[in-house]
Formats: sequence, structure tokens, C-alpha cells
Amino acid sequence: MKKLLLNILLISGISLIPVSCSRSLDEVNTDESRISDPVAAKLLVPIQYNMACVNYMRADDFTFDVMQVSLGFPNEGNSLSRYYVTENTGAGFWNNSYKWLKQVDDLKKAAIEENDPNYQAIAMVLNAWIYSNLTDTYGDVPFSEASKLDEGISQPKFDKQKDIYVKLLDDLKTANSLFVTTKLLTGADLFYKAESDKNGITNWKKLCNSLSLRLLTRILKRNGEVNVHERIQEIISDPASYPIFQNNNEGAKLNITGVSPLLPPIARPQDFTTSRAASEFFVETLKANNDPRMALFFSQAKSIPGNTNIGYKGAPSGYAFGTTFDYQPSNLNQNLAKAPLNILIYPYAELQFTLAELVLKGIIPGNAQTYYENGVKAAIEQWGSVVPANYFTNQNVAYNGTLERVMLQKYVALFFVDQQQWFEKRRTGFPVLPNNGGLLNNGNLPQRLMYPPNPKVLNTTNYNAAVQSMGGDNINIKMWWNQ
Repeated sequence: MKKLLLNILLISGISLIPVSCSRSLDEVNTDESRISDPVAAKLLVPIQYNMACVNYMRADDFTFDVMQVSLGFPNEGNSLSRYYVTENTGAGFWNNSYKWLKQVDDLKKAAIEENDPNYQAIAMVLNAWIYSNLTDTYGDVPFSEASKLDEGISQPKFDKQKDIYVKLLDDLKTANSLFVTTKLLTGADLFYKAESDKNGITNWKKLCNSLSLRLLTRILKRNGEVNVHERIQEIISDPASYPIFQNNNEGAKLNITGVSPLLPPIARPQDFTTSRAASEFFVETLKANNDPRMALFFSQAKSIPGNTNIGYKGAPSGYAFGTTFDYQPSNLNQNLAKAPLNILIYPYAELQFTLAELVLKGIIPGNAQTYYENGVKAAIEQWGSVVPANYFTNQNVAYNGTLERVMLQKYVALFFVDQQQWFEKRRTGFPVLPNNGGLLNNGNLPQRLMYPPNPKVLNTTNYNAAVQSMGGDNINIKMWWNQ
């Protein structure tokens, strides 16, 4: 198993406490993250750092495999890239998310007690970010009664996904109204340096509304049941009240400098590429685009025999059993696991592709091609690359008025953004991923993860109620927003 060192930055001036856990992010038994006398200014940084690391590892451990970015190689056994999923597949993600959601709750309570609306609004944004990823992974999850062990609730009910979404969207609207953009934070901020940057709180406000658009687009199928279109149009039609990202600098990311305590989530870069290959689908998608990020993302394949470079060539995800290879496939570039690096939380490029889709579907006014091309450019530039001249004359990249084209480029732009590729594939059906002959689950992409062991064992009654409500606890159950 690959190992990572998940470094917990407690507060400014307090030493780093290392927590070693496996690539599946298994929880440690002792929660040393709690601060006895919470002060809002001291609670933000550890949430940002640790949840960014959790989501970075989620992309690396899970999304890359199910979305044909990479695969275990060589491997003809049960693996994620073949859609082999167990109840432990998301256990670490579940446990870590709820661990830090408790600190988000502490942050909000401290902010209210201190009468600091900016920290209160930030806590609501962080809560929506983390909970939306949880419910999009599992469906119904503990929400309204979660993080209330101090109040004697050790077995929280599972809230329905619809109710979670409605509450998160209402909270984001409230948070937008709370931000005081003329004030600085009183403590460190890893996303926007809002303790010193006069634009920091404005950028938090833009993240708040951009996140609303992510969530509203996720539930487009439920328009009418929820006032989805109306809420989208409200944001888009009033940029003064509801600002959103305008460039890459405003997108949310965490800069891992490599200087303690901001160390990479993966302690040893060689672990990032051990027993792994780049997926043929992702490599060929970038190759067809003449994508300038190719060398940033991949190593070259090697000939067998000879061990000489033969260009970029991946291995087919879920390749048929008995397949032989006369080459060593491309792998992911180890520099993706080395500092300095940016952990992408919510990139500007994602928002541009979302806006392109909303225009394409007639929900908002605007030029879909402009949004699409802005997204493609931003996705390249966020990695420090330069968009080649005449890039959009390539027929594989040129806007063609289809959702499939928009979503293929969005898929590329969401490289290393937690589980967003998987969520968007489930929502739209794009990109179309090949079945190379060795996929399990009848070749069907998992639609959710099974609940992990902890809630089944420790919260059995509420677990059983949630399973009955959803129609089962298996990977093929479609959740509310996708029904």
C-alpha cells in the first residue's frame, strides 16, 4: 500500500503533528485536531490544509481509476480501474470528512460567538464544499444531526439528499449576504490570504457563488422540484450582488510550498507511480488535442526490449484478461506529487465549462463558445502551460455546439479536482469511456459508493432506514439528483 504523511497544521505557532495513514486515508484512533477553546482565527487553516489533502488523495486513489486517468499496472485482479468496489473503498474519505466537518462546525460557532460574519460565512462555504462531496458520493448521509456528539447525539439520522442540497444552497445564499469585503481576517487563510490581501474576502464571496452554481448545475434534472433555474438566473443576472470567478487567480486552490508545515500529501513521490500506468483514454484524449500539458502529466512509454522512449502511450483501463504488452506504458509524472504544487479546490476553468453548458441548454444568456474556449484556455494555463497558436483550429478541440465536446474538455480540466470527473460523468454521461473487455459490474460505472463499515455497525437503525429509502446499498443505485 502506498503511504502518505498527512500533516496537521493546528494553529500558527503550534508545532506540526504528523499523522501517517494509507492511501485509503484510514482514520487514526485519537482525534488530536480538536482545540479546547476554539477561536475562529485558529480553526480555519487546519481545515483547509487537511481537507485539501484528503481531496487530492481522493483524486489520486479513486477518481483516476474509475475515470480512466490511470490504472494499477500490471494487474489482472480485482481493482478500482475494473470497477471493483467494496464497502471500504470510501471509508477513509467518510471518516476524514466527518472529522473535519466537526471543526467546521466549531469554526462557525466560534465566529458567531465572536460576532465575526466573515468567519461565519467561510464556515458555511466550507460546510457546503465538504457535504456536497459526501452526498454526491453516497447519497443520503448524516447531516442535520451530524457533528452533535457534544449534544448527546451519537447515532445521527441520515438526511435525504434533496433536503441536504436545499439546505446547502440556502446556506450559501446566506453566506453571500454575510461577507464584509472591506475587512481582513484576523488569522491565516491558505486559499486567499484574506488576512492580508484586500481582495481576499471578495474572492471568498466569489467562491461561495461559484460553488452555488456547481451545486445547482448538479441538480439540473430536479428543476421544478427545486427552483434550480431561478436560482441560477438570480446569480448570473446580478453580478454585483452575486460575484463569481473571473480568472484563474480567483479560483480556489491551496499552494503546497514544500516548506513545513505545507508539505505534499504524498510523502514519497515514487509511491505516486509505483505499480501504475497512465490510461490510454486520457493519454489519447490529450494527444488528439496536441495538448501542451502532455509532458507535465505523463512520462513517455518505453519499448520492450530496449527500454527506449516511444512517445506517450497509455494502457487500456480494464484491459481484457490475458492481454500482453510489448511496451511499458506511460506513467503519471512524479512531479505531480512533488512541491511546489497547487491542490485545486475549485478552478475557474470548471466554472467556465459550467456556464457554457448553461448557455447551451438555454438556461442563461451568453455565448457558449466563448465560455467553452475560456475554459479550455484556463485549464491549460492553470498548470503553467501556454495555449498554442491556432489551438482551436484543431477539430478535436474546436467548439462544435455539443454537450459532449464541452464535457470532454471539462473532464480534462477537472484533472486532480477531487471526485468531480466522476460526479459529472454520472450526471451527463460524458465523456464516453471505453469498455476494453475486462470491466466488472457489467461494464457499468459505479453510481455511488457503498456506505463504509462504521455507520453500518455503530448507527445500524439509521443506516437501515437510509438503505431502505434509497432502494439499496449498492454501487448501481442512482441518487436523487440523477434519477
